[in-house]
Amino acid sequence: MKLLVICLLVFLCASQRTQAEPIPLNGVLVRVNDVIITWKDIQNRTADDVSFLERQYLGQPLVFEQKLKELREQHIKQLVEEQLILHEFNTGGYRLPESLIEDKINKDIKTYGDRLRLTKTLQAQGLTFESYRTKVRQRIIVEAMVYQNVPRDPVISPFKIESHYAQNLGKFKVEDQVKLRMIVVTNQPNDSAFSSKKMAQEILAKIEEGAAFDEMARIYSQGSQSAEGGDWGWVERSVLRADLADKAFSLSPGQRSGVMEAPDGSYLMLVEEKRTSHTKPLSEVREEIETALKVEETKRLHEKWINRLKAKSFVRYYLE
Repeated sequence: MKLLVICLLVFLCASQRTQAEPIPLNGVLVRVNDVIITWKDIQNRTADDVSFLERQYLGQPLVFEQKLKELREQHIKQLVEEQLILHEFNTGGYRLPESLIEDKINKDIKTYGDRLRLTKTLQAQGLTFESYRTKVRQRIIVEAMVYQNVPRDPVISPFKIESHYAQNLGKFKVEDQVKLRMIVVTNQPNDSAFSSKKMAQEILAKIEEGAAFDEMARIYSQGSQSAEGGDWGWVERSVLRADLADKAFSLSPGQRSGVMEAPDGSYLMLVEEKRTSHTKPLSEVREEIETALKVEETKRLHEKWINRLKAKSFVRYYLE
């Protein structure tokens, strides 16, 4: 009860703070019905992601601050939605079989080896076993409620797919392409006796004697596609480095390049097929469009459901 009184006092004072003041860990961000979401809740949710952002945007403080702001806003939104869903569950007469919670806990125990190790891990995270059990229960409730109220596989009409295709033809335009195989022999700066050009010439000689290009790629190529026989599949000019692109697109189907020297090594190319720029037909992209529209529709239905929950709940934001 004392903790609740303290939280309520913080809650009453929070809206009077200026943006220049540091936000205390127990500073109230949002109230959802009878639940208070604090700054500490957000910090706990984002700790790992913040560490990742710090590493990713080291030396880019402005970008880091923007990404951090977006991350926090995302998690505040998620926490609000979770509390709305839990409130709907608690007030809507829903029931959750305790066996589902026990099954999840038993799986976690097996993952950690035994209950003692799981308990020690929780303690290191500042959690008691009961608080962990509560989190498991809440997570199962949220997942079950979303599953029940938001269709996972909404029906998309053929008309909607065809309309999307007609309105977004530019997205389905494909530039000139070549079906390419490539053998890469990289330079070895620490070995003065090694010559990537000479090695590539020896490989080319084997190919001219009848060795299969893909087999030579598997044996000798140091490129990332060596295991696939140097197969790059269908590529557009923009995928390749300018010097490699110029050569690849000058070759005819079935034609090989000679040894191409570059600052990083030597290259051999084989163009298997070519096709000119075109717009993919609807038959080729129908499934892709349907999948994208299903994602959009699921998101729309989710937002619609959350807005219905908000309409019959009390939600107030205190700190911007």
